[in-house]
Amino acid sequence: MRGSFTSGRLEQMTVPMATARSIGLLGEYKGKQGLFERQAPQFLDALREVARVQSIESSNRIEGVVAAVGRVAQIAAQNAVPENRSEQEIAGYRDALAAVHASGLGMEVSCGLILQLHRDLYRFGATPGGAWKRTQNDIVDVLPDGTHRVRFSPVAPHLVEGSMTDLVDGYRRANLESRVDPLISIPAFILDFLCVHPFTDGNGRLSRILNLMLLYQAGYDVGRYISLERIIEGSKDTYYEALQASSVGWHDGAHDLMPWIEYSHGVLIAAYVEFEQRVGQMGTGRGAKRKRVIECIGHMPGTFRYADIERACPGVSRPTIVRVLGALRDAGEIRCIKGGRDALWERVDQ
Repeated sequence: MRGSFTSGRLEQMTVPMATARSIGLLGEYKGKQGLFERQAPQFLDALREVARVQSIESSNRIEGVVAAVGRVAQIAAQNAVPENRSEQEIAGYRDALAAVHASGLGMEVSCGLILQLHRDLYRFGATPGGAWKRTQNDIVDVLPDGTHRVRFSPVAPHLVEGSMTDLVDGYRRANLESRVDPLISIPAFILDFLCVHPFTDGNGRLSRILNLMLLYQAGYDVGRYISLERIIEGSKDTYYEALQASSVGWHDGAHDLMPWIEYSHGVLIAAYVEFEQRVGQMGTGRGAKRKRVIECIGHMPGTFRYADIERACPGVSRPTIVRVLGALRDAGEIRCIKGGRDALWERVDQ
């Protein structure tokens, strides 16, 4: 196997300036998550439930697994017994997703874990999951004239176990002592997983479950509140184009990771933008925005600037922030230690 985790490849990879900017932007979003979660936990609970149902529905629908209107929500809520194969697979995705949401931070990526999550995907079906493929599963395009063309040939069945062991070990090494940014290593892991294509069925859905788990472990929790699977479904053509572009030359270790990394970052940024918009719309009652600013200041470091509050309180106007700063200063809770356009403030309790 010659995938993305060959010795030194990720560490030595040259990252385009646009990708570096995306990593920086996502780092800023990551830094604001905790504040959002403290501002309105009940509001985020509602977002979480909507995202969960959308994730179950979209991830399965990408692979052609669909159910009648309303059935996905019923199955997601465990208010309905699966009645056919599609509903069984939807219920399996529900359980695998629930496991990652509940325990993802403590799940160490391993071949055993991947097999267990695949087993969960198929726990309600007649054919059990949790076993590496035994037959080749080429990815085939059906052309307009009805003929078939092999788009990509994954790893052969007899090489899967060794390839997955190499992939897991390579991912662990890449993340050792933070030598590779997780926003590089996580897309690389998912790309390699899809190129190995270790299971007869369910590879796409399991890749999205693993993507969420690894992102949660890296501190990028937006998938709990905004369905990444829904965003992927809405950009499905681009998803497959990026996957195709980055898989060319994969077996020889000559593939270009950047199309897939850029697509993965785009999905994550789109989710964070939507998350900020939704959080910015919450609490429109009298005094709600003022309360948000006060809480924000309470969680700031000892010193902070106006721009720090503005970034952390999307949807709150400048005059509101200025009024709150003035009121807290007058109350003796904060003080301005440097004036001017780039004024620096300090909490008195420090």
